[in-house]
Amino acid sequence: MTTLPNRDQTALLVIDVQNGVVAGAPRRDDVIANINALIGKARADRVPVIWVQHSDDGPLLPGSENWQYVPELAREDAEPLVHKRYGDSFEATELEELLAERGVGHLVVTGAQTDQCIRCTLHGAFTRGYDVTLVGDAHTTEDLTQWGAPPPEQVIAHTNMYWGDQAAPGRRAGTVGTAEVSFAAPAP
Repeated sequence: MTTLPNRDQTALLVIDVQNGVVAGAPRRDDVIANINALIGKARADRVPVIWVQHSDDGPLLPGSENWQYVPELAREDAEPLVHKRYGDSFEATELEELLAERGVGHLVVTGAQTDQCIRCTLHGAFTRGYDVTLVGDAHTTEDLTQWGAPPPEQVIAHTNMYWGDQAAPGRRAGTVGTAEVSFAAPAP
């Protein structure tokens, strides 16, 4: 039901599942396995898979081992790779253009980190008019409790809960599990 005209397609976003981002993250292996299952399903259903890769001047320096995607996930050459430097995957990237070219108005979001790039991208997409589905068991984050953040599992649970209650005119949001993901366009 997106507010974007002529955009009835769905795409899977795989955000920042990089060595330096998910090392030590809770349920890392389960999250990656769920993302792999979604990638397989999207490819089988001919749904675009769009990869997002964060870089910075610190631990995610382009070309470094930390910057590389985890070896368990393999991008196909035809699948776009969006390079970003900000939390919101749309900010100063070509993501919007890639989605428009493919007629995408519904995003299925996976990846890391829950309390940074996942949340920023969820909100960035929703405010731009997209329908946005968060896959609740296909995102994770690091432990930032030493800086006053709640434990990672609480951050993940809270994000899943509040994203399930988002609403705006002409758009849909929600949280589902991997097994519940449908790449069909949301019903009007």
